[in-house]
Amino acid sequence: MPGVQRRSEFALALNQVANERGVDVSVVLDTVKNAILAAYKKDHPEVEVEEYESTLDKNTGEAKIFNKEKTDVTPPGFGRIAAQTAKQVILQKIREKEKEAILTDYKGKVGAIVNGMVLRFAGPNIIVDIGKTEALMPPPEQIPNEKYHLNQRITVYILDIREGLKGEEIIVSRANNGLIEGLFKREVPEVAQGSVVIKEIAREPGSRTKIAVASNQSGIDPVGSCVGQKGVRIQAIIAEFSGIEKIDVIQWHENPKNYIGQALSPAKNVEVTVDEKSKTAHVILPKEELSLAIGKEGQNVRLASKLTGYRIEIEGKESEEPEVVPVKPVSAEAGEVKAEVAAASGEVEAPVDGAVDHTSVSDDAQPAGETQPEEPASLSENVQSEANVQSEESAQAVFSSSENESTPVVSDNQEENAEEVQPKP
Repeated sequence: MPGVQRRSEFALALNQVANERGVDVSVVLDTVKNAILAAYKKDHPEVEVEEYESTLDKNTGEAKIFNKEKTDVTPPGFGRIAAQTAKQVILQKIREKEKEAILTDYKGKVGAIVNGMVLRFAGPNIIVDIGKTEALMPPPEQIPNEKYHLNQRITVYILDIREGLKGEEIIVSRANNGLIEGLFKREVPEVAQGSVVIKEIAREPGSRTKIAVASNQSGIDPVGSCVGQKGVRIQAIIAEFSGIEKIDVIQWHENPKNYIGQALSPAKNVEVTVDEKSKTAHVILPKEELSLAIGKEGQNVRLASKLTGYRIEIEGKESEEPEVVPVKPVSAEAGEVKAEVAAASGEVEAPVDGAVDHTSVSDDAQPAGETQPEEPASLSENVQSEANVQSEESAQAVFSSSENESTPVVSDNQEENAEEVQPKP
């Protein structure tokens, strides 16, 4: 009965350690065997560990040591001595095996995004807690204008697992294009399912990103799927960067002319000619669109060139729209305004709406092809008499009022013209 109880305790302890550390039971047994050999060498420095081997019964926990002749050389009371010596070795080996198991797990996650938290700062490097272990984010993988603080929750891209000073280290990134792709897969179901494909990504971390998408199924708008209703999907992705990075989603085209024209958005009315041999595109667009196509410090055309793989040359052209010269129309309103001004000055009464205005207009303002209307002979005589009286006082045409009717008076130099246009009696 005591043996059965001891076997059960050892087996339970062995299984508990394996489950807590996330390693296999056989790995724990191998670790204990190596620890027992290390303890034996400490008591016998003259022996070579390679010439000895240890056995461990996983049911009873009994350990024995054999030499190369398979002779049992286990010293008496070795169990108590080995327990104290092997304790630290066992813990260290288990930690190493645990780290190897975690690294093996994360090797399958390279190229994916995970949620993490800023744990501490190690010089220019940032240590990020990504769940089971810690990861390193070096300065080249950080967004230059992004501020980090302790306990800040961020989404990172698992870039690689590299050999470092303390063994293998998990490298994560915030500046890699894979982070953008992973965020789109998380926020846009069509991208995660594969009905919308991300063709190319051109990015300047912390500033702006252009992403080209295409659809594999008819009836699905790739750009609309990525943007979402009222922009909720794209806004969720931009919020991961605290709004410091703008994202342009454009539709990918197999035709390079259309593709380059889309890549230069928000510029419009773009004419593209492509040289496939030199991978050069010559773009002509209106001058008012030139600043939009180039962007701030050339950023827009630079990202478009990265996105399409073409060297883009931009040229502005003058607008072909004819220049419109405004012309002042001559209408009846002009006569009404003049009459109102004259009425305000007290010279003549302003005509009432609907009444006939009898004031005459000078020959210069008279439209071509029109003749002066005929007047009664009595009115012509009055014109001549009044002209003789007013010729000495003024050289300009004035208006006089006689029996509530306006009668034009002409000057001396216009007398001959007045005689020519006198109506017949």
